[in-house]
Amino acid sequence: MSDTLAPPTPNLAALKTRQQAAWASGNYAVVGTTLQIVGEQLCEALDLRAGSKVLDVAAGNGNATLAAARRWAKVTSTDYVPALLELGRARAEAEGVDVTFTPADAEALPFADGGFDVVLSTFGVMFTPDQDRAAQELLRVCRKGGKIGLANWTPDGFIGQLFKIIGTHLPPPAGVKSPSLWGTEARLAELFPQARVNVTRKEFAFRYLSPQHWLEVFRTWYGPTHKAFLALDVDRQHALAADMLGLAERMNSATDGTLVARGAYLEAVIEKL
Repeated sequence: MSDTLAPPTPNLAALKTRQQAAWASGNYAVVGTTLQIVGEQLCEALDLRAGSKVLDVAAGNGNATLAAARRWAKVTSTDYVPALLELGRARAEAEGVDVTFTPADAEALPFADGGFDVVLSTFGVMFTPDQDRAAQELLRVCRKGGKIGLANWTPDGFIGQLFKIIGTHLPPPAGVKSPSLWGTEARLAELFPQARVNVTRKEFAFRYLSPQHWLEVFRTWYGPTHKAFLALDVDRQHALAADMLGLAERMNSATDGTLVARGAYLEAVIEKL
């Protein structure tokens, strides 16, 4: 008999509860709004047509939602943090675009099979605990011949490295797949085996007043880092801050004291066959 122990089975429901609390903490909109260009570029990569029925999954405060609505699509915006949907609603009302906002879990979308022409997610669905189930849901609600558009941070990019740093200070539960795997072509091929997957490696430039300013914004407002700091004692908070600041300084291409850190992400256009 083998003495090899089976890998632990993670409690995905408990992890989801913790993640939901993390994203509800701080104020993701402070960071999320700066990512607007990603949603715009994704809609162009999808060649999004006016009148299309579009679902934005894990929409946050609505970057891809607004990008699609500006192109006269019929958009439904979803997230499992209602407060973020309300911020998206305020942005839509300010712009005078018509969007339906619906609280929803990316792993159990409350929509009919094949109900949408296009399904979007920018830096959202990648954080679901049950990756396979989330991918199946994206495919289920997308019609045959429709498209799924994703923007996912890569493992080697700025945000991918940030999550590795957080993991050294607060190790993730055993057996849980890294969110940044969604930023690899190999993992997307596994998640969408019955679809045509086309990917483009792109970069988003994080622009802040200084590396220290970026640290303070992410520490205060970005849910995962905000929660990480709260979970550590003072000495370990200092260590995490030092590691994050070191990352920002290494990635910084600016020479005028500001921060310009280019974060790699994978833009995916997936056609449901």
